[in-house]
Amino acid sequence: MTAGERTPLLEARGVVKSFGRVRALRGANFAVHAGEVVALVGDNGAGKSTLVKTLAGVHHPDDGQLLVDGRAVAFHSPVDAREHGIEVVYQDLALAAELQPAANLYLGREIMRRGLLGKLGFLDDREMKKRGDGAFHDLGVRIQDTNASVAAMSGGQRQGVAVARAVMWANRVVFMDEPTAALGVVQTRNVLDLIKRVRERGIAVVLISHNMPEVLEVADRVEVLRLGRRVARFERGNVTMEEIVGAMTGAIEHEKEKDA
Repeated sequence: MTAGERTPLLEARGVVKSFGRVRALRGANFAVHAGEVVALVGDNGAGKSTLVKTLAGVHHPDDGQLLVDGRAVAFHSPVDAREHGIEVVYQDLALAAELQPAANLYLGREIMRRGLLGKLGFLDDREMKKRGDGAFHDLGVRIQDTNASVAAMSGGQRQGVAVARAVMWANRVVFMDEPTAALGVVQTRNVLDLIKRVRERGIAVVLISHNMPEVLEVADRVEVLRLGRRVARFERGNVTMEEIVGAMTGAIEHEKEKDA
């Protein structure tokens, strides 16, 4: 059974979103299935960020449908999306630099001490660190010193903390926006391996990237946006870098929105 024949885990159908006179999405379609990596690519201004933010509950669509497991849903805030197991790792990572890695994992979801101390607002730092260290180990995230603040860590380690936080709370989909941007060769390899490990856990990964070699390495499918619409879908192993770029620029018309 191909991806197109299965019910998507998360899907957008004919999504329209405008900001004043700017029409960012013009009937965009998108789909991702459980346990796969889908690359969402497109030139600047194609609508990628708007689509991701709509699927993550930041924006509410003007028209069209969002579906989870084939059922229509309405996300009025990121909290709604998170309740459906959807998390986003934005390019700026949104980490609290002065806190330790474990504290960042539980930011906004802190574990309180038992009994009266918890009621008085005391956090259970020991338990959060124990669970956080376990999460890093399970995902293969290499943190040299989990007692250090995030500010003292390399870009690759920070990326690992951000991804681990998303995976801890996501049970369906993780969006990763340019996760290897500004990273070195070794750090990039660690992040790509981490994406594969997340997929092995049965969680869908949506990779937003301009790096075509990385896309071709880790993505099971590629969906191309141009001018606010999906214009192409490619299966892994059946596409070249030239075809993807051609769809992004309009040189190749692969799909004229005939798909559902």
